[in-house]
Amino acid sequence: MRPSAVAIRCAGLRKVYPGRPPVEAVRGLDLEVREGECFGLLGPNGAGKTTTVEILEGLLEATSGDVEILGMRWAQSGRAIREQIGISLQETKFSDKLTVRETLTLFRSFYRTGLRPEEAMARVSLEDKADTWVKNLSGGQKQRLAVAVAMIGDPALLFLDEPTTGLDPHSRRQLAEIIRECRQHGRTTLLTTHYMEEAERLCDRVAIVDHGQVIALGTPRELIARLGGEHVVEFSVESADVMREIAETGQRLPSVTGCRVEDGLIHLSVIEPHVVLPALLDWFRQRQWRLASLVTRHASLDDVFVKLTGRPMGTNP
Repeated sequence: MRPSAVAIRCAGLRKVYPGRPPVEAVRGLDLEVREGECFGLLGPNGAGKTTTVEILEGLLEATSGDVEILGMRWAQSGRAIREQIGISLQETKFSDKLTVRETLTLFRSFYRTGLRPEEAMARVSLEDKADTWVKNLSGGQKQRLAVAVAMIGDPALLFLDEPTTGLDPHSRRQLAEIIRECRQHGRTTLLTTHYMEEAERLCDRVAIVDHGQVIALGTPRELIARLGGEHVVEFSVESADVMREIAETGQRLPSVTGCRVEDGLIHLSVIEPHVVLPALLDWFRQRQWRLASLVTRHASLDDVFVKLTGRPMGTNP
């Protein structure tokens, strides 16, 4: 793999859906994904990430902008691109009365080279379901079959659109190992997920998309560092009036770089917990306020997401 090789490049990407008024889903988005990395594309509902991914996959045509996949363009090299990519969609419908083996054999026939169906089944732990009809699979098993289908052509670039939705913890760990294995062999993975801890653990870099544009890009560690604090102090109080006052003035506490309220909890981004905790407790004693709960933890990609978008993952704009 060349150090400067790029698997995905898009510049000035726009997608406008006709209507009254027209809906601009993607607004001049720029993005580069390097060969061999696991890249996370994150965003709240309606942010434009699904539209972006479907354009990259060749399922949608952009209104304007430039897209290159593995150094090729869809208009000139569509068949060559399809030979080298694998796609697992958010929802995939297979024929109910084909078995797992038959489904994989069918999709394997679309590629000149690739994995044997048995090998694809083994990678997602579906060997014991080889002769089971698709309609008799559980939701999680169908999701694993979708990932196996995406991998059957042994692609250089793998698109995984929320692949762990509906999977049990063991299956999620298995999929994580598949992604790590792809990276070890120089393969590229573009991952969308609603699980922030999953993106933080698996992705070399992530882009956060909101209102059709990339609003943050970097490694998970870099994005967390931009919060201004590596730790979070979360607490709740028994009075709504007290919570409002703390939300307005909490950032004045020593070592605090940010303060927000979410789900009835006050979240302080802090540099040194051992400095802010005594000051916080003294503040409460002086004002005769009562804490209902108090937790300290490391800052996460979820904290970055909420700070940048103003809402948790999975909510609408």
